[in-house]
Amino acid sequence: MTDFDLIRKNLFRKPLRTVLLTVSIFMAFLIFGMLTSLNVALNRASETGAASDRLIVSNKINFTQPLPIAYVNRIATVPGVTGVTHSNWFGAYYQDQRASRFVGFAVDPASYLAIYANDVRLTEAERKAFIAERTGVIVGKALAEQYGWKVGQTIPISSNIFVQADGRRSWDMKISGVFTGAKPTDSTNALYFHYDYLNETTTFGRDQIGNVAVRTASPDLNDQVAKAIDATFANSPYETSTVDEKTFARAFLKQAGDLNFIVSMVVAAAFAAILMIVSTTLVSAMRERTKEIGVMKTLGFSSPRVLRMVLGEALMLSSLGAILGLATSAVVLAGLSKSPAGANFGDLSMSAGVALAGVALAVTLGLVTGAIPAASALRMSIVDALNRR
Repeated sequence: MTDFDLIRKNLFRKPLRTVLLTVSIFMAFLIFGMLTSLNVALNRASETGAASDRLIVSNKINFTQPLPIAYVNRIATVPGVTGVTHSNWFGAYYQDQRASRFVGFAVDPASYLAIYANDVRLTEAERKAFIAERTGVIVGKALAEQYGWKVGQTIPISSNIFVQADGRRSWDMKISGVFTGAKPTDSTNALYFHYDYLNETTTFGRDQIGNVAVRTASPDLNDQVAKAIDATFANSPYETSTVDEKTFARAFLKQAGDLNFIVSMVVAAAFAAILMIVSTTLVSAMRERTKEIGVMKTLGFSSPRVLRMVLGEALMLSSLGAILGLATSAVVLAGLSKSPAGANFGDLSMSAGVALAGVALAVTLGLVTGAIPAASALRMSIVDALNRR
């Protein structure tokens, strides 16, 4: 019988205890796999489509505050600016506000498609139709597939922000095209429609926009252009804050809280609890086998070999729970990424980095939980082991 066989038989000597410990570790690694992958997906999504030569101009107080639409033409005259467009968050949903919310922006079609040509991909016919049709809307591929929408169909899109003069919250929009992203994994759970259509019909917020996207002549000019734009509107009722797209996207995500900190705290709390549970249980298990350790040493098992066997038992236990937890989270994430809710986060699949981090965490957990009982077994003399009651 090999040492591996002995470790395996010792681990499953009390099957119920081993199963319960494995389930505890499984839950910790399921949480780790799910939350860490979600955090990675959100960070990746925040950088998707972010171009190095694009800046976002928003209200200095907060990007949820409006800017006058008149700012667009003034920003276009700033030296170094080669393109400019604007967008306004619509708070879009379809039929049921709680179950069918998605990204929706009111934009200036021609300038928006010029600035974001690589991120919002349409056929030439769809692009022309969208620009020409005042009630036109372009919808992402994921959104169109979710609701079965077709080009040419008229759909009612509602807002949880804006209201029409007659009290309605929905706008009838004709689908001009279905866009895809630059990559197959890019999120397309969004729609864009004419700003003029919203501006003419809404009861408030007219001639105001959410932010302005600026394309610069070169990424090297970004700082210079950003300072010039903010200086243009300094000491005005609507002062601006101009940053690159990645910075803006990260600030947008932080509105939901510091996700990195939240994920780290949840995972740390889960593993601290598991660490104490597994350590206590393994120490108790070793105490139950004190006489056996004495017999093994009497039969010629060296102290280092006994230490390796105890550590091996802890490593086998943590690895078993970790593999099950990570594999289950990978399957769940793959299913979520195909669901309508998962489409909002882009690619939710577990990355190799997360899997490797999980494996490293499993090894660390096994070594830490096995350290105390292994050290106790190492120091234990044959006489003490055989005399202990």
